[in-house]
Amino acid sequence: MAALPRPVTAAAAAVGQVTPAAAAQALGRARRDGRRVPSTLLQARGREQAYAIQDATLAAIGPIGGWKVGATGPGQAPVCAPLPAAGLVPGGSTLDGGAWHLRGAEVEVAFRLGSDLPPRAWPYTRDEVALAVESVLPVIEVAETRLADWLDAEPAALLADLLSHGGLALGEPAPFEIAWFDLKRTEAVMRFDEQVVAHTLGEHAHPDVGALLAWLANHCMARGAGLQAGQIVTTGSCTGMLFASQGTAVRAEVPGLAPLSIFF
Repeated sequence: MAALPRPVTAAAAAVGQVTPAAAAQALGRARRDGRRVPSTLLQARGREQAYAIQDATLAAIGPIGGWKVGATGPGQAPVCAPLPAAGLVPGGSTLDGGAWHLRGAEVEVAFRLGSDLPPRAWPYTRDEVALAVESVLPVIEVAETRLADWLDAEPAALLADLLSHGGLALGEPAPFEIAWFDLKRTEAVMRFDEQVVAHTLGEHAHPDVGALLAWLANHCMARGAGLQAGQIVTTGSCTGMLFASQGTAVRAEVPGLAPLSIFF
């Protein structure tokens, strides 16, 4: 039987003894009991370490249901995180209980894969990725954190914590058309109950989401995982993040796609 990772302690972190498995264990405890951990305990000093913690986290909490990918702007290096399958919920779901503290909501456009993009010896092209996409759907990503110092945490620590992913509510899928790979003119509306709290047009930080999906396919290939049919890939916020109060209905509207709601 493999040895269990030792609990993360401040002393261990100070001398660099924290392994990805131990960091993932600390994040897992935070998920289970709601007690957040200092980001310094993760010892994620760069993207490679952060991705190793992501892999260890998903190995502990369950299968991958999808991915999130994004970039702060055109020409900027993308980042990504695997999404636990257990956190993908249908539209109309109620997200209540102790797991939901921040309730940060974002309207996004996501894609469901219809075929695998497995590891291979040469990179995937944008056209090949487009052929693998089966449908497009609106989603509401809910941000949560396992970090006690979330607002001040280093980018690598946020990346290790699955980019502050809490859950993903899935809207009704529509047949994929290549035009959805460019969100330059995409309109998005978010409502809290009946109040419009965000109404944007073409404000996605990296509107060439086709390039993001191609990058993700090659990143996952290099990571030894690949992308799989049925997985959902969400591509970053169209509205920015807004924080809902408990008892709020959050509604997402993207023209060309069916509206989507969740409840807190």
